[in-house]
Parts: sequence; C-alpha cells; structure tokens
Amino acid sequence: MPDFKSPNFSGKIFINPIPSVVTKQGAFLKILRENFFDKNKHLREPKSTLGPFKTNVGLIKNLPNEILRVTWLGHSTILIEIDGKRFLTDPVWSKRVSPFGFIGPVRFFEPPLSLDDLPPLDGVIISHDHYDHLDASTVKILAAKGNNFFCPLGVSKWLKKFGVQTSKINEFDWWDELELGGGFKIAATPARHFSGRGINDRYKTLWASWALIGTKNRMYFGADSGMFPGFTDIGNKYGPFDLTALEIGAAHDDWEDIHMGPHKAADAHLMLRGKLMLPIHWATFNLAHHPWEEPIESLIPYASEKGIKLVVPEPGETVLITDEYNTEWWRRY
Repeated sequence: MPDFKSPNFSGKIFINPIPSVVTKQGAFLKILRENFFDKNKHLREPKSTLGPFKTNVGLIKNLPNEILRVTWLGHSTILIEIDGKRFLTDPVWSKRVSPFGFIGPVRFFEPPLSLDDLPPLDGVIISHDHYDHLDASTVKILAAKGNNFFCPLGVSKWLKKFGVQTSKINEFDWWDELELGGGFKIAATPARHFSGRGINDRYKTLWASWALIGTKNRMYFGADSGMFPGFTDIGNKYGPFDLTALEIGAAHDDWEDIHMGPHKAADAHLMLRGKLMLPIHWATFNLAHHPWEEPIESLIPYASEKGIKLVVPEPGETVLITDEYNTEWWRRY
C-alpha cells in the first residue's frame, strides 16, 4: 500500500477535514425502501429523454484571452475557458455511471458535445475516483489524445490503468499549487467527501476541489463535498471567485456530511466569496431520492433570498461569465 506523505493521510486512509460519515446509522434499510417502495420514485427521472442538446463547436474552437467562459456538459463535466487556457472537469461521456455497462444510473440526455469535437485542452481536472466523476472509457480517449491530467493523491493509479502516461499526470495534495505559465495557477483545495471504486478501497485515494487562478479571472470547481468551514479558508486564500461551480443534486439527509444540496451549496458560495454561481451535479443521472428538477427549483428562490446571482445554462450551451443568466430550460420537460 502506498505511503502518502500527507497530513491528510493516516497511514491507511485519507481523512476528511472534519469528522464525517458517508451514510447515517440505520440509513441502509431506509434507502432500500425508498428505492423499491417509494410511490414517487418515477419523479426522479424525466418522463422522456432530455434534449437533444448541442454545443456550438465553431464557437469553442476559438479560445479568447482574458475572459471566463464555460460550457456545462452535464453533471460535473464543464469545459472551462479562462484567461486563454482551456480545461475539462470530471469528464463523463458514458451512458451509465457504474462498474458495469448493463446496470446503473443512465444519462438523462446524450452528451451535447462529442469527444471528437473537443478543442485542444490545457488539462483534464479530476476531483475524485467515483464512477460519476472518473469515467474509464472517456479517460482512455482523452489519454490517447495526449492530454495532461490534474488529480488528487492516489488517483494516478487509475489514470495509468486507463492509459494516461505518467509524464502527463500531475498529482496534488490539498493546497498544492502549480504554475502553468503566464501568471496562471491551478490549486487543489480541500473537500468533505470520500473515494473508492469498489467495496475495499474507500478512502484509499484523496478527493479535492480546485481553484483556477488567472491574471484576470478566478474560478472554483467544487465537485462533491459536504458543508464544512474550509470553504471560508478557500475563499480567503484564493477568492473572490468570478464563478463557483457547486453541486446541488444527489443530496439526502442521510448523507448530508458528503453532499450539500442546493441550500448549503448556496451558503458555500457565499463563504467562498463567489460572484456568480453555476449549479452542477444535477439533471444528468438519478443518484438520489428527490425529483430530478427539485435541486434547481429549490435553489432559485433561496439564491434570490441570499442575493446570489446564478448562471444556469442549457446543457451544452457556452456562456460568457459576466452576469446572471438562466434559461429555465428544464421547465420545457
């Protein structure tokens, strides 16, 4: 077993910033009942396939300088264009997020952008090794293109298995930074979550959020996290952020330590000193016991109450980050 020289590694497992449990005691049977006997189970998925959505390929081929532009491709996959650099976060193009191709959560819509149409990248950012964030088949294709990868400690073992060359992997502990030229910096920041792709490897690799720090713009990619005081520390060190991308879906009271849900995500945005908030991790897979559109419908009034400006584009739509923007696209379904 690797011995990671990290203050966040106990010698056997990685540890959260504050004490956390994945699911509360006694929750397993409750979750089973909700999965099989919930009369509202049908509300967790759209009545019909969403979309089709299409990214403007011609638009994203031209990489502008000194602006922040994002294309939300679904779940936690974002094409980020920031100060003349281009990154892809947690790329998932597979139909299912599961160790098996024949079972597991299915996409609500086809990817709005094909992997063949992806423009050149400065890097692929991986937050942690869960199947809905680290997709083997997608990584294999991106590896064959020679892309650089940025990941938390331990995740390199999976990237190498999926074909990424060692020289293309940059592995980070929390608070590690890397200069990428032209005054641009990427930093791994703490998150309150967990890791593992099987029954015996929970907590064996690190999980992280990420800060992208340009000379003109700053963006925070939150990936998966429960609420914790560290958002304030991140905001004080790297903020204010022009945009925060924070998960609002797949939340449940029984696993509130490791997923925030819409209201806590909005609170985290304020702690991070964010200017605009991009809701992610919703409307793509059935991963929790709530109606599929509930996270965004819950977020909108709460954000308004808190004075938070939202950026809510249609999947695949490329948006210049200047002011609040909301198409209310999901209401068409």
